[in-house]
Amino acid sequence: MTLFLAACMGPGPAPTLSTGALTTPLEPAITRRNFADAKPVSFGRGGPQDYAVHGIDVARFQTSIDWREARANGVNFAFIKATEGGDLVDPAFRDNWRGAARAGVARGAYHFFYHCRPAAEQAAFFIRNVPRAPGALQPVLDMEWTPFSPTCTIRRAPEVIRSEARIFLDIVEAHYGQRPIIYSTVDFYRENEMWRVGPYPFWLRSVAAHPDDIYGGRHWTFWQYTSTGLIPGIAGEVDINVFDGSAADWAAWLAANRQP
Repeated sequence: MTLFLAACMGPGPAPTLSTGALTTPLEPAITRRNFADAKPVSFGRGGPQDYAVHGIDVARFQTSIDWREARANGVNFAFIKATEGGDLVDPAFRDNWRGAARAGVARGAYHFFYHCRPAAEQAAFFIRNVPRAPGALQPVLDMEWTPFSPTCTIRRAPEVIRSEARIFLDIVEAHYGQRPIIYSTVDFYRENEMWRVGPYPFWLRSVAAHPDDIYGGRHWTFWQYTSTGLIPGIAGEVDINVFDGSAADWAAWLAANRQP
């Protein structure tokens, strides 16, 4: 996932944002894609090409997105970076949140966890900046190591990591009425035994092999399979993901999990 590591020095004022409810109804999944990859990987049988429903995750680094064009070329969902730590709102969040909705792209907001700030403070900051929005996907907690952060490279014990995750997830679930999704990378997931956090939907990164092989067959709902995707309507490279299921499964999953 493309990251911007915050200094997280103080809370600062939270900007206001309208609820941004969907103005275009979500259409059936587009299963014919017009994607490329700057650094393609051959996953073989069972690779991303064999999954029906694809989507993206974006942050400030995608400087120009024509959401309607991206949707027409096969983007069915988008996880949009909203916040990081306790004082950084992604500067592209507002535009991306509204643009995805207007194009009929299923959208969810994600928070990048900062290991030097209490989880409860981070959950409160996320809630202040991400509106309730009927039709939105579940909120996402992105937890991974931050070795390149200028302010926080701490690596806490696995039991502390899992405890902090549960605190954040419980607060966010109570607010939005949806069970959040957990995003993680291979090393972080393994070292902290993230499957022990609880029965949450997982969104897992695996850019060189199928996640069933990399994560020991543990259940996943979304698979991030590249960070170098090329999609009409999006300037530069972008992360691409698949949903684990058919187009019919996707419709059922949306019906069961979107924000009421």
